[in-house]
Amino acid sequence: MWQTHRASPVAGAAAPTAAVESVTGAEHPRQGLTPVEREVVDLFVRLCRLLGQPASFGQIYGLLFVAPQPLTMDDLVERLGISKGSASQGLRFLHGIGAVRKVLQPGNRRAHYVAVTELRRLAARFLRERIEPRLRDSEVHLDRISTLIRTLPGTERDRVADRVRLLRSWHRNGRRLLPVIQRILGG
Repeated sequence: MWQTHRASPVAGAAAPTAAVESVTGAEHPRQGLTPVEREVVDLFVRLCRLLGQPASFGQIYGLLFVAPQPLTMDDLVERLGISKGSASQGLRFLHGIGAVRKVLQPGNRRAHYVAVTELRRLAARFLRERIEPRLRDSEVHLDRISTLIRTLPGTERDRVADRVRLLRSWHRNGRRLLPVIQRILGG
């Protein structure tokens, strides 16, 4: 669970208090984050879940977003309490969509990461690389379903065919909306 912090008898130091559960229901690591870091991380975890991505992607981006300096993968593992595998996968994904970038630190050979904060470019790239291909794939699935419907008995065939028509309508609307959103975002 995450630790909360309260004023410590030592001036300027924060002492951990009882652990609490985040608003997203995830347990927070014992290494502790500041209350601000915790809330920013939770915000990005919620966004990732909304987009169907692993919570660890939101944790990583959230901490990098709020961090005052670049962080290494080991920093992320320690601060977030995630596995090295999750950190590696998350950084690879986030780097791949342009959400984080590597930066050089003088005298340190380890890779350090910072969050990319240009939302327009990030969102446009996400739409182009993640949503557009899924829309194309869904068309293939709809065609396959339409073929399979022919094998169903009459009333069942009619009911499922109605649902497929609805799905095709949603698909068409998504295909029409995507270019508009991309133009708005400048992608």
